[in-house]
Amino acid sequence: MKKEIHLLRGIKIWGVAAISLNSMIGAGIFALPAAIAVSAGVLSPWLFLLIGLMFISIVLVFAELSSHFKGSGGPAEYTRESFGPMAGFGTGWLLFLSRMIAAAANSNVMVMYLGKMVPWLADGPGRILFITLMIFSITWSNVRGVKDGVKTLGILTFFKVIPLLLLILLGLPYVTPDILLPQSLPTIEDFDGISLLIIYAYAGFEAASFTAGETKDAQKTVPKALLRTILATGILYFMIMLVFIAVLPEYTSESTLVDVGQKLAGPLGAFVITLTAVFSIGGNIAATILTAPRITYAMSEQQLLPTWFSNVHHKYLTPNHSIWFIGIMILIFALSGSFIWLAAASSLARLIAYLLCAAAIPVIRKKSDATGQKIGFRLPFGYTIPLFAAVMCIWMAMHANEKSWITVTALSAIGLLLYWYESRKIIQ
Repeated sequence: MKKEIHLLRGIKIWGVAAISLNSMIGAGIFALPAAIAVSAGVLSPWLFLLIGLMFISIVLVFAELSSHFKGSGGPAEYTRESFGPMAGFGTGWLLFLSRMIAAAANSNVMVMYLGKMVPWLADGPGRILFITLMIFSITWSNVRGVKDGVKTLGILTFFKVIPLLLLILLGLPYVTPDILLPQSLPTIEDFDGISLLIIYAYAGFEAASFTAGETKDAQKTVPKALLRTILATGILYFMIMLVFIAVLPEYTSESTLVDVGQKLAGPLGAFVITLTAVFSIGGNIAATILTAPRITYAMSEQQLLPTWFSNVHHKYLTPNHSIWFIGIMILIFALSGSFIWLAAASSLARLIAYLLCAAAIPVIRKKSDATGQKIGFRLPFGYTIPLFAAVMCIWMAMHANEKSWITVTALSAIGLLLYWYESRKIIQ
């Protein structure tokens, strides 16, 4: 009889926080400041805080849901338990695709930044070689063990956060009372569009729930890490936006944090921020390769995908097939460059998943009460917070463009075909 192999629970609270942080802070932070500032001006930092506070309602939903579950899978597991296997599969598959494509897109952004320092990497053989080696090394570190994957993530987090904190410290002397608390307020013409951009900056936090099956005391650790990370990220975004508009009062839509670094510390500052962008994007990719395979692993264990995806390495105790699968898929999409048109739909796919999770709260609570299950966290005020989160998701989804809806619908159809194929195999 073949011995059953289980995943190793090797992730602690700081590892969970690193996963969540790197999933939120990726390439966007180096492009969003200018886009937000051009539309919102001196209100930009406060807009980040306002939308962040609204977004916390979604994070709180995940905090409660994660306290009910100790296995991997996250949103896919929550919706499967609430609405059945098809809902679980659809949620998991869309989140998997959105993260995979985003990682592929970010790979090209990293090469673009590095190409400014080393032109050979910008295109041709240099680009292919760098992307291949980078994705292979991150994939292999995750196959070797979840602790190695978290260590890699921890290193990238350090090199991402420390330079940004230094940028904030150097830029704070430029912040005047009029910038911090402006007397005259600009008119924000496209509040909905700006809000969607800011929401994109916060999306990705849910990645920490994907690895619950490898997290120590997951039902307490994951909720704590989610809440602490979203609060820390919101404050970081606020401070970065504050420094951006203070240091670059003449900012344009083309301005970046590299320009802030250049003004604060000359060429060295620009160089450091460029490297920070590379580490930031690298951390985001590493977080995806660490967490997303747990989605396909969980769905395979639930017989929603072929059993090949749930194979666990006999030595490293990691879902090696799922890890190699996403690594290869990211590499293919990154090198082809044909995936960019899907990037806009990734946010919509997440919103649908968030909405389903908010709707799952009443069902999960009733099941928990019926079984007498002890949980680590329950939201106050009844269903007020999940309802607010659901309304927020619907409001944001209504402002997604037609192409995004078509893309998500097409991806959902592909997922349903795979689900139908696996279901037929089980019946036969």
